[in-house]
Order: sequence, then structure tokens, then C-alpha cells
Amino acid sequence: MDFRKIPKVELHLHLEGAAPPSFIRALAARKHIDLSGIFAPNGGYSFRDFKDFLRVYEAACTVLTNPQDFHDLTLAVLENSAAQGVVYTEAFLSPDFCGGGDLAAWRDFLAAIEAAAMRAETEMGITMRGCVTAIRHFGPEQSRRIMRCAQETAGAFIEGFGIAGDEKIFHFKDFAYSFDAAREACLGLTAHAGEWGGAQSVRDALEYLHVTRLGHGVRAIEDPALVEALVARGTVLEVCPGSNLALGLYPSWQTHPIDALRRAGVKITVSTDDPPFFETSMSKEYQSLADHFEWDASMFDMLNRTALDAAFCSDTTRAALAKRLEVA
Repeated sequence: MDFRKIPKVELHLHLEGAAPPSFIRALAARKHIDLSGIFAPNGGYSFRDFKDFLRVYEAACTVLTNPQDFHDLTLAVLENSAAQGVVYTEAFLSPDFCGGGDLAAWRDFLAAIEAAAMRAETEMGITMRGCVTAIRHFGPEQSRRIMRCAQETAGAFIEGFGIAGDEKIFHFKDFAYSFDAAREACLGLTAHAGEWGGAQSVRDALEYLHVTRLGHGVRAIEDPALVEALVARGTVLEVCPGSNLALGLYPSWQTHPIDALRRAGVKITVSTDDPPFFETSMSKEYQSLADHFEWDASMFDMLNRTALDAAFCSDTTRAALAKRLEVA
């Protein structure tokens, strides 16, 4: 099966984390920024563990300094996604990397990102929407500034709010204000949890942030009662298996709990997270799922319909995308 031909819906993709290494290297050379130490001999990104991954990620972002950089980045990322059969992507956008959380600067960066997304939709047939994302380890006060950026630009393009970063720094209750405000702005809510913070971080995200989706969430499998709660609530997991394996959360595909969670009735979707960092793609994820869990075409169809139902986009956009999935 040529998995590139399957129309796909991706809900968990960090825009900066999807930057091709060649794109970042070229920008660094043009701007005379020294990024030595973040690239591997094969040309990809190099990191040792999750903490080092965050360091390399943030170092790569230092070359993205103006709206034009993000315009060009968005086109490059969406071109790669479209080549993998992605028809809809919900990208995590971080105002921290787009003007440091300053609202006026964020508007300029966002306008450039949106213009590129509209061009990609016309030329490549891929639809993108944005989910403003606070960086957890930057702290609760900074998250309020990021929430304000989300509030003030919520609309047809910005339709979600979330949080990413180091799960072991601060507590979800410290970010409850930001999520309450984002909810009042009618934004969909998601949070990275259940990766490095264990099953308890999933419980905390549900209790304090009241999200409908969870980024990763896979370690919920360690708590059967929590798995039952996810099923009862209809919480959707944005699972990124390739990311989990590359960062050492699980040692192999055979030990990854995605299929066990699915069989337990949890709503599962599949995404790539930061694909060039983890040397993956949506087609590669699908191929691995087929190889290791014998998922077939009907399973991937259900996967994409679950993702589309959980997307934060408008009903009009959802209906148009549903037709594209039906054609397949």
C-alpha cells in the first residue's frame, strides 16, 4: 500500500519543530548565526534526550527572527506535509518564538503564517489552522501573555490553545487561568501530558485544564481507571509514536501502547510531532502501524475520521474535508 496516497488529518505538528534542517542551516548561514552542535553528521538534528531536544529545538528557533522567515517556513512545512497526503494539519504556533509574546509583533508574524497557509491551500490542496501554544517551562506568567495573543487573534485561522514543553516543570493548576480565558474565547483546548509526566499528568490536565484533547497521553495506559475515564469522557489522544520512540519513552514499536489504548476504546489519532527531529513522516508512521499492529485501510480511515471530528476547525471546513476523505 502506498501510504502517501491516503488523505490524512494531522492534529499534532509543531510549526518550528517541522522545520527542515536544510531550511534552518540556510537561514543560519545567511544571518551569520552559529548553530554548531545541533546538527548530526547526516545533516539532521542531533540531541541526546528530551531535555537536550528542547535545547536544540530552541536553538534552531533563534534563526527565525521575522515574519518573512515564518512565511517561508510555513510553505516549506506544508509542502512536506502535502507530499505525505496530509489534507488538513493543525499546527502548534508559539508566540514565544514570534516576537517573544508581544501582541503587536505576534499579529505581524501570524499574518505572514496565515498568508503562506492560504497560498499552500490554493497551490498544494492542504488546509492549515493554528493552535496557539504556551511553553510550559517558560512559566505561568508568560503563558498569560501567550493566552492574550490567542484571545486577541482567535477566529477563522486561530482556533485552538494548548501548552507544550517540559512536563516536569510547574503544575497544570498553575496554568488554569490561561486555559479558562482561552475557553471563554471559544478556543479548542489541548495539552501535552502523559509523556514524561506519567499517567498523573493526564489526570491533572483533565482536572485543571478541562481539555478535550491530549498531546501524547500514552502513559495513561499505566492506570486502568484513567483509561476508563478517557473512554467515558471521549477524550482524544494526539499520539505521536515515532516521537515517543526517538526520545526513548518506549524502546520499540512492540512496547508502544497505541494499539492497546485503541483496543480499550480510547479515541486515537496519529501525528508526527516534530518530524525532521525524529526522522519520521505521516506515511512512515502509517507504515509502521501496519507492520507492527496489522492496521489496515479501514483502521486508517477510522483514524482520520476521529481526527477530523476532534479538529478545532469550523463545521464548514470540517464538512469540506470530510468530502475529501470520502473520495478516498
